[in-house]
Amino acid sequence: MRVRLDLLLDCPADAAWRAVHSPAVFRAVSGPFTTAESLEPAGFPEHWSNTEHRVRLRLLGVLPMGTQLIRLRDETLTDGTRIVHDEGGPLTGAMRIVTRWHHQMAISPESSAPDARTRFRDTLELGAGVLTPLAWLGFWVFWQLRGRQLRRLAPGWVAQFGESGGSRGGAA
Repeated sequence: MRVRLDLLLDCPADAAWRAVHSPAVFRAVSGPFTTAESLEPAGFPEHWSNTEHRVRLRLLGVLPMGTQLIRLRDETLTDGTRIVHDEGGPLTGAMRIVTRWHHQMAISPESSAPDARTRFRDTLELGAGVLTPLAWLGFWVFWQLRGRQLRRLAPGWVAQFGESGGSRGGAA
């Protein structure tokens, strides 16, 4: 099954691209209902590139949800759309009911205001056997909250990550 958001964010595409490579943004858009703690010895890096990173997830900062592998890969389409693929997935705990996981964040300048707005398509393809409809419902709710956080935070990304100069083909 698929959960998908199609948003217009109030920031340039370069700033959004750098934001989706930021562990700080990942944690901010996951909260306040879900918290993530790095399980890597050096903790969270300043930014992610084509890499793997293990995290521990908790609901409301207290209830263990399990561990998850974040495995990122960047792609640029011929039309200039940039996509971050997370092909990791749950490793332990309650999240392990999810057996199929492919998260994609596609970023492109909005044609009506290419220097100021970004088309952001956030898609999760998941499977959990007979529990897929229940898992889909939980992720659908989470994705709505995530979308709200993305829209709230995006106007500040130019100040946080800069307006231009990001790599179009890889992580910033």
